[in-house]
Amino acid sequence: MNADSNASVSAKQSNYELVCCSGHGKNGALSILHQSLRPDLITEVELPGCKGIWTVYYKGSRTLPDAGGSGLDADEEFHAYLIISLETRTMVLQTGDTLAEVTETVDYYTEGATIVAGNLFNRKRVVQVFSRGVRLLDGAYMTQELRIEGAPPQADDGSSALESISVAYASIVDPYVLLKMTDGSLQLVTGDSVNCNICVSAPKTFQNLGDPVTACSLYQDRGPSPWLRRTSMDAWLAPTFDLVDISDGSDSIQADVYCIICRRSGRLELYELPNLICVFSVNDLPHGYKFLYDCKGAPKIPLEGLKKEQVESQSQDSSKMDAGASLHVIEVCMEKWSDNFGRPFLLAVLSDGTCLFYHAYLYEGTDNNPIVEEGHDSGTGFLGTATSRLKNLRFVRLGLDQVSAKDDIATLKPVIVPFRNVGGLRGAFVTGARPIWLMNFRERLQVHPQLCDAAIIAFTPLHNVNCNHGLIYVTSQGLLKICQLPGLNYDNDWAAYKIPLKGTPHQIAYHAEVNLYAVIVSSTVQKTAAQIIESSDQGTAFITELENEDGQWMVNLEEFEVRIIESGKAGAMWETRMVLPMQMTEHALTLRIVNLKGPDQMQTLLAIGTAYVQGEDVPSRGRIILMSLGQDANDPSCWASEVFSKECKQGAVTAVASLQGHLLIAIGTKIFLHTWNGNDLEGTAFYDAPLYVMSLNIVKNFVLFGDIHKSIYFLCWKEEGAQLVLLAKDFGSLDCFATEFLIDGSTLSLLVSDSRRNIQIFSYSPKSVESWKGQKLLPRAEFHVGSHIPKFLRLPMLPTTTSTRTNRYSLLFGTLDGSIGCVAPLDELTFRRLQSLQKKLVDAVPHTAGLNPRSFRQFKACGQTHRPGPDNIVDCELLFHYEMLAYKEQLDLANQIGTTRTQILSNLNDLTISTGFL
Repeated sequence: MNADSNASVSAKQSNYELVCCSGHGKNGALSILHQSLRPDLITEVELPGCKGIWTVYYKGSRTLPDAGGSGLDADEEFHAYLIISLETRTMVLQTGDTLAEVTETVDYYTEGATIVAGNLFNRKRVVQVFSRGVRLLDGAYMTQELRIEGAPPQADDGSSALESISVAYASIVDPYVLLKMTDGSLQLVTGDSVNCNICVSAPKTFQNLGDPVTACSLYQDRGPSPWLRRTSMDAWLAPTFDLVDISDGSDSIQADVYCIICRRSGRLELYELPNLICVFSVNDLPHGYKFLYDCKGAPKIPLEGLKKEQVESQSQDSSKMDAGASLHVIEVCMEKWSDNFGRPFLLAVLSDGTCLFYHAYLYEGTDNNPIVEEGHDSGTGFLGTATSRLKNLRFVRLGLDQVSAKDDIATLKPVIVPFRNVGGLRGAFVTGARPIWLMNFRERLQVHPQLCDAAIIAFTPLHNVNCNHGLIYVTSQGLLKICQLPGLNYDNDWAAYKIPLKGTPHQIAYHAEVNLYAVIVSSTVQKTAAQIIESSDQGTAFITELENEDGQWMVNLEEFEVRIIESGKAGAMWETRMVLPMQMTEHALTLRIVNLKGPDQMQTLLAIGTAYVQGEDVPSRGRIILMSLGQDANDPSCWASEVFSKECKQGAVTAVASLQGHLLIAIGTKIFLHTWNGNDLEGTAFYDAPLYVMSLNIVKNFVLFGDIHKSIYFLCWKEEGAQLVLLAKDFGSLDCFATEFLIDGSTLSLLVSDSRRNIQIFSYSPKSVESWKGQKLLPRAEFHVGSHIPKFLRLPMLPTTTSTRTNRYSLLFGTLDGSIGCVAPLDELTFRRLQSLQKKLVDAVPHTAGLNPRSFRQFKACGQTHRPGPDNIVDCELLFHYEMLAYKEQLDLANQIGTTRTQILSNLNDLTISTGFL
């Protein structure tokens, strides 16, 4: 379902939500899944030229009354001001009952853009950083201002350049403000919590000594027992640390504030404040090694001590890495969201768009030696033991799904904005061309993209009277939006919520014009044998065995009904508008929204196919029902009216579909094509199916159906002769579960899933010799999924910057195990490249339990005769392990298959973007 009818292009498709039938019995429900997160909009205003937004607290600002008299919790305190940085000025708004502009009545710096704004001294002061200074304010009144004057850079002739150094970036953690200057050096602003004033210093440690700083951040180790203290060398010998009260109203923790610095060379350094002691350092962070360990103080091996082979190997590695010599960190953040027992996360964005996510852990080895990863020489040849304070600190890389590209970085630099309470959730928001949410659950990060607004320039949390723990963000179109997160379950790969049905859902159809869902639901009820005998018009033969002496033995019976449900907004309950009960022993097998050509106009109706299940002694029969959906103007309680109903004595109605205004019905072993005259169905054509039709699929005048044992058949409807003509079929034996057409431009392929958890793709090639003059469908590809697939959904692929092909569709499928997958077409050149990479990854990547993915994905025939088909499918689950490899390993694999790392990452990026349906 498309949740926003006004959306367009990729934003339109990101507004789709996937509605699934899930669960069994009393646990049955409709599961609504969102791959892309969509906040609930409260209001929006046009704000062109915005560069950044921040919300700040102020202790003297508006607060809510507290019945206990102990004051509000820190998370429940309202924001006082909203600061908006424009290209040439700064706006200040007061966040009371309404957002009122107070730019002219406050002492904030408004003559130019703001770099960052935040709180100091336990929210008693507001600090504002701009390009030439730092301003400290008590609410709306300035109490102190520091002018930041850096030394001008020296020209080649020894003279000073005309432009002086200014502030380019800043990070705020109470009571410190870290300033990154335009020349790559750092300055530190330190606050005095007693006198509520600040001072600035330029430590020599932070100066640009030929290796400028490209990214920096501050981190406060919160908690009654700060976690990083446990990672110090010989922590059990260290003096006992005094526990500091971090509750509201206490002084800030200075001893547990750290400064994270990333330099142009790729070196990451962790400094303890205010002592400015480097307690942890890592070389080659952009290389994306699986483990990070401290290498500070390790002895350097002289070049003369290396063997000739080692020197040649290092020279070859350096030649491969010339293309990525400029790879560096452009944004870094270290954050811990659980104050009591959490471990910090390290987040970094590289200059090529790659996002690195690491999680800290405590490593206590017996010999206290760091784990040396293959190829991980820290970039400078460090070996041996480290001697830093945080000797036992390690970071392990997390494999999280995210999409980024170098082109996106060039247009809009990502910014990591941590938050501690947005809709009751904690995590971080990454702005940029493809913004993502990082949400923290039980020491894990869940990634949720937000694509409904395209690029997002700025983000900040907002909590006031009218927006309870909400958010504000600014889009690249110049719109400022105030929103709240919908009440979904975000602790999944896709955000989801459930609509309980208290029964087993079987099939679902959506009527877009009236925004109604039709769902087949069954539930188990108990009936007496007498009731069943009385209601059965076929005699008592089918339930004779159920009778006992008194005739009151209770029998479990499955009752079916079709529910008409109106959808609501995300997170809200849906309304059941009407229930259409089936007759006793009547099972609803299929339903579908069909477009039928009537005498006057096209009609959109709901077609329901049923079967009477009365035992093997009673001839099979069914019923076809046509319903008109929509609220009746004369009777508001009526949402569905029966237009046509007819009993089919030839057999059960197992599948229905609309074919160019006609109704195609699978009844027993035949497929009938009917014409709708407005009151009745008139037979037009038929085709004899082998045993039992499981599914019907239509594209233009082509028909694909799957048989329960006899594989798939490909038909064509000819209007002139009113005939259903067989074009080709699969002569093999296959127990079909689901079928669908796969469209790639002008190429039409046929896809089927079977009972052995495989999928196969066939093509109709009448000019091929192997097709027996077009009678046989030729296998194009086969793949073992490992789960039963009962349904395929055809969705258009999104356009990418590197692909110009149109009319491409991919198939989204769900499995009975509860998983979701996708089958998508690839260009020939891209496929050959990724196939070569896949063969290398089979040996280059460690697999779960040592299992071989190549063997697992082979077609499973289960003892039946099967001729292996062509190997024309790549396994993206394996391919995306390439992004988790270290930089050197990526270069080596790319070199082995004759391509580049950039090309491979671009292909994987395009594949993810084009299949980002929801």
